[in-house]
Amino acid sequence: MLKVKYPSRASLKALSDIPSEGYSAVEDISANSSFSGPLERYSSLVRDGSLREDDHQKAVMQKLDQLHNTLRGYTNTPSSLFSKFFTKPKPPKGCYIYGDVGTGKTMVMDMFYSHVETEKKKRVHFHDFMLDVHRRIHRLKQSMPKRKTGKMAKYDDPIAPVAEGISEEACLLCFDEFQVTDIADAMVLKQLFEKLFSNGVVVVATSNRPPHDLYKTGLQRVNFVPFIAVLEQYCQTLCLDSGIDYRKRNRPSAGKLYFLSSEPDVEAKLDTMFDDLAFKQDDITRPRVLNVHGRKVRLDKTCGTIVDCTFEELCDRPLGASDYLEISRLFDTVFIRHIPLLTLNKKTQARRFITLIDVLYDHRVRVVILADRPFENIFEHDHDGDHDHDESHVLMDDLGLKRDSASGLSIFSGEEEVFAFQRTVSRLTEMQTEQYWIDGDRSIKPQQKIV
Repeated sequence: MLKVKYPSRASLKALSDIPSEGYSAVEDISANSSFSGPLERYSSLVRDGSLREDDHQKAVMQKLDQLHNTLRGYTNTPSSLFSKFFTKPKPPKGCYIYGDVGTGKTMVMDMFYSHVETEKKKRVHFHDFMLDVHRRIHRLKQSMPKRKTGKMAKYDDPIAPVAEGISEEACLLCFDEFQVTDIADAMVLKQLFEKLFSNGVVVVATSNRPPHDLYKTGLQRVNFVPFIAVLEQYCQTLCLDSGIDYRKRNRPSAGKLYFLSSEPDVEAKLDTMFDDLAFKQDDITRPRVLNVHGRKVRLDKTCGTIVDCTFEELCDRPLGASDYLEISRLFDTVFIRHIPLLTLNKKTQARRFITLIDVLYDHRVRVVILADRPFENIFEHDHDGDHDHDESHVLMDDLGLKRDSASGLSIFSGEEEVFAFQRTVSRLTEMQTEQYWIDGDRSIKPQQKIV
């Protein structure tokens, strides 16, 4: 079975939903082993003022603490003697935690994860997980013998063996940012997760959306809806929505990191910032070509762990999460210049920008930005324009969709981008804080391994 490594505990990203200053790393959570579980740890942080008291977070943490106790010593691979004479024990229900951006969902999940006493646990961003799933499926298909006419290949459907492989590696999967925007993901989720659950895998996930809103108005959603019932059967749904975006609380700023194109001499200011950072690098300023799954991605201006890019370089080209993951692995600071106003006319670029910020944030990569608008107003949802009119009609025709019925689908309406961009704004806010900038400096601490 193909093995693709998930991030190890040592390579976990710093917390995504940080409710107070100065408390930002997963290592901080697990540093004190004297706590009996995540709830006791959470309560101690509230008492000493590291965390602000939040009844919504505490209620979710109580449920996670119960699951933590249930999972003590749990495994989904009983011994051969046990499986010969006994039926498999019923796995406990997982948790699906949803709520608005910045409310602490990732923090409580990471606190839970760090205390769970099983070696077979994996914690990964959901987007990265699905990339891995599709890579496994692709590799398995490549390894299959050529089908002869009228003959069935050994594995006509590779999803089951892929799920088996993942189940062997983990009895607990923790997913951050569970969201479904890709039809390729949507079509495999039910079969994949049914197999994972039947193999005793327990899932804990965070999301901005309740289960019934996943893949809302997505293409061919009728084929996706049965997955929602599967998810709700095996996971209890927990709402964590205090109405507070902790990322937007007043925290010390790292200085000016977000510039507007209208500012005088702004290009020269960014050039100076780049030169100051590059001076500390043991490298020269030069172009660099990245090798991403056999594809060449050229970046015109790099120096050590610093890269200076234009929006066109990062989001106008056909790049995706795997490319941005490679950038996050190699660089701790990314300049992004000339971000335009993102209307529905630039829906594809907007999706790439959202994915880019998600990946950079997850791996604590620092950003310096030059844009035409303040970050709260980068994306404009305007139905009045003739957005992608010809391109959308061609796609509708290719898919055999009627234009009246298809216009409400998220792939054409931009609804998913509007929803996801709320998260992008929240993350960009935190990315300008002093603590985020310090956390992202790989020159002053060992570089985390990103798998």
